Amino acid sequence: MLVLGRRPGEYVLIDNNIMVKVIKSDEGHLRLAIEAPKHISIVRGELWEENNIALETAKKVDAPAT
Repeated sequence: MLVLGRRPGEYVLIDNNIMVKVIKSDEGHLRLAIEAPKHISIVRGELWEENNIALETAKKVDAPAT
């Protein structure tokens, strides 16, 4: 994992086609702009985690009893 400090207006490029730009930073709140090709899915972390928990629960329910 790479950890960087950025100020509003600064950005990082990932693989020369994804830009993550800091738009605003206030007392622990951060606003980001993400520019990426349309075929790349961008999902907020809490939604990704919620979806994965639901998938894992469904797998346990569907698993055959031993």
